[in-house]
Amino acid sequence: MTNLEKYRQAFVTALNADEQKLDDLKYQDIPEWDSVGHMSLVAELEDAFDIEMETDDIIDFSSYQKGIEILKKYHVEI
Repeated sequence: MTNLEKYRQAFVTALNADEQKLDDLKYQDIPEWDSVGHMSLVAELEDAFDIEMETDDIIDFSSYQKGIEILKKYHVEI
């Protein structure tokens, strides 16, 4: 599984998000991406990529695209 596939799968698993609509997805665009869903998503990503995100990065993670930028900080290329 590629990093992109892992990243997309985390959104589907944690948020039950429609994979066809991920590219433009932003925090609270769907009811599932609330504060609880956000933490579930972070946990999925941390497990998938064997990382531990810093608090500031968790707070800044406001969209699908922003997540890709943040993961680069942890040497995860999507």
